[in-house]
Amino acid sequence: MAFAENRYDLMKYRRCGRSGVMLPMVSLGLWQSIGAAGADDVAKQCVHYAFDHGVTHFDLANNYGPPPGSAEEIFGRIARGLPRDEIIVSTKAGYRMWPGPYGEWGGRKYLLASLDQSLRRMGLDYVDIFYSHRFDPHTPLEETMGALEQAVRQGKALYAGVSNYGGVQFRDAMAVRQQHGWSPLLIHQPYYNMLTRGAESDLLPHTAAEGVGVIAFCPLAQGVLSAKYLSKNGPPADSRFGKSPDAKKWYDEQAKAGTWKKVAALNDLATQRGQTLPQLALTWLLRDNRVTTVLIGASRLDQVKENLAIVNQSPLTAEELEKIEAILK
Repeated sequence: MAFAENRYDLMKYRRCGRSGVMLPMVSLGLWQSIGAAGADDVAKQCVHYAFDHGVTHFDLANNYGPPPGSAEEIFGRIARGLPRDEIIVSTKAGYRMWPGPYGEWGGRKYLLASLDQSLRRMGLDYVDIFYSHRFDPHTPLEETMGALEQAVRQGKALYAGVSNYGGVQFRDAMAVRQQHGWSPLLIHQPYYNMLTRGAESDLLPHTAAEGVGVIAFCPLAQGVLSAKYLSKNGPPADSRFGKSPDAKKWYDEQAKAGTWKKVAALNDLATQRGQTLPQLALTWLLRDNRVTTVLIGASRLDQVKENLAIVNQSPLTAEELEKIEAILK
């Protein structure tokens, strides 16, 4: 299959920490919507469009679906049509995948068995990044980090990363790797967006000091940072939160907390800039050079198109950043 010859002119790239890896400012994840069973067509549309526009990084995990594993299976079918040496493929292990005591968390047996299963599902010889998906309080960090190192030394992963680790947990993980002379972590994947900013004080100082890249997941707070929740009638029935039986309760709780006032004010500011609210949210995250890339999800191709448009949009001015701070506080 032929892809756009100018695809790398359509994206901007950032160095991932102090490594030799360059990542696109926007990466595509297959969590939930386009990773669900039966989503092959829309997933293929989104992945091909993204790659045609310079997105080289595709993010997965063993439990992405539903059901768990389906996202890797879908991406594996799509990946056969992509030039393998031009893309970064990541996957993770940490959450429950099979019954019994060896089917989740951070033990060596689970992590390495899960990676083998992920490679089979995707039909790949290796992944570029293999993550410990969550910190395991019951397993020594030395074992978890050792399993990641073993995956790299076996050639099943080129780099190791962590996700959902707190700042101190991340710092300790790096210390263990340094003590053993293991390769440094390439990247950390935290939950970070305009409405959830703990990473700014807890994590980013540590990743910057260690020269480790950052990829922000849920940059739109699972769709909350979009105009679709501003209707006074509550969440749309086809939205992620609208499908929950507790949708009305959740919506009212957010209203009481002042979330929708913030979202409405941010939406007004985005309109003044000639952006959509999702575009503003992504642009805001990328204001910080410590953030290597933002990880978008999608349920439709037009969402991918909308999000990728930020590459050519102007950065936020000092005045606009001050306005955003005032809204968020």
